Amino acid sequence: MPSPPSSFATISRNRTVFSRKWTNKEYAIAFTSFSFTLILFSLTRRPNLQEPSRVSSSNHLVPLTLLSNATQRGALCLDGSAPGYHFQKGFGSGYQNWLLHIEGGGWCDSVASCYQRKMTALGSSKHMETEVPFSGILSSDPSQNPYFFNWNKVRVRYCDGASFAGHQESEIKDGNGLFFRGQIIWEAIMDELLSIGMSKAKQALLSGCSAGGLATLIHCDDFRKYFSKDINVKCLADAGFFLDEEDVLRNRTMRSFYHDVVQLQGVAKSLHKDCIARIEPFKCLFPLEIVKNIKTPVFFVHPAYDFWQIQNILVPHGSDPHGYWKSCRLNIPNCNADQFDVLHGFRKSLLKRLDEFQQRKEIGMFINSCFIHCQTGMGETWHSHNSPKINDKTIAETVADWYFDRKVLKLIDCPYPCNPTCRNMDFTRK
Repeated sequence: MPSPPSSFATISRNRTVFSRKWTNKEYAIAFTSFSFTLILFSLTRRPNLQEPSRVSSSNHLVPLTLLSNATQRGALCLDGSAPGYHFQKGFGSGYQNWLLHIEGGGWCDSVASCYQRKMTALGSSKHMETEVPFSGILSSDPSQNPYFFNWNKVRVRYCDGASFAGHQESEIKDGNGLFFRGQIIWEAIMDELLSIGMSKAKQALLSGCSAGGLATLIHCDDFRKYFSKDINVKCLADAGFFLDEEDVLRNRTMRSFYHDVVQLQGVAKSLHKDCIARIEPFKCLFPLEIVKNIKTPVFFVHPAYDFWQIQNILVPHGSDPHGYWKSCRLNIPNCNADQFDVLHGFRKSLLKRLDEFQQRKEIGMFINSCFIHCQTGMGETWHSHNSPKINDKTIAETVADWYFDRKVLKLIDCPYPCNPTCRNMDFTRK
């Protein structure tokens, strides 16, 4: 998402979008983009969260590159425009190492929501920023990103609405102008990056935030196949472990939503065959099932009180007609004792699902008890003197220990509000 001042325009556009009444599913789609923009805006604009001024590289803008053979490959965004990415060349000891980060932005589950989405940067390169700053895990500032600062770094723009897993065969042939090409986009971008140097990589890390984190899990083993067996290749999912949980009215909002995404865009073809043969395809889109079949080492960065999941899975708007949760879902300190019982229960559900992977030595975790969503893309939460920590280790330090095989940590934070280093979002602030 853009940084200020571009954030003002994005927030303004999203406020306009929110002026009409939304269904639960439409809200889930749009709120990802809106919320993550607010994260970037609120964290980057607070005076006490300024980046170190002595290094200017963190402010360097990286230009957008449109896929060169998009039309020939049929790799098209929802509106038929060419997909894109931002590439910053590595240097020094990192010149043969590659880090890819897939941006988030929710999903679309209907023709109407996909059509609306194609009018935005999440569905069309025509609306994407031509330049973006790289921060957090993508930063070239060694003080902000000490372990990957000089790698070749790529931010993959997200414009298909199905975590790069849609298939052309599912397109509706009625002239609505929607292209479901997520899988082709993924393959075409990988081929282009391989052609410009990634094929010679000595180390590689695929990462992603939110819907990009889900895309990372979907394509993790495929990403591994692009490299020889002696190359260190791993995957990092940030806030991408979406739960199949009941909301406060006992409805399965996320399950219904994923069912429609899979049906509309033919996502099943990108999911693991063993899972599809065993259970309903839409259930295979949940990370719990995806990770069961992943062979490549994976790391989870995830907040136990993920505000997106609380606001869209646990307490979506339709589940709170009388506004009992209104204040709590916008600012976690406002929650009462009964609401905290529900939130702690949601945390326990997350930990229960992750417990299935505790015995897998190649899987690392940083599960903090913060009210936030994505954390790897911002210097303030990735690695700074006041970043969130568990056992006095930042996210960046824990990820580096895992990636470089120094130590595989599964750090699980104590329940809210025990961690004073958390960067909790407050959506009631103006």
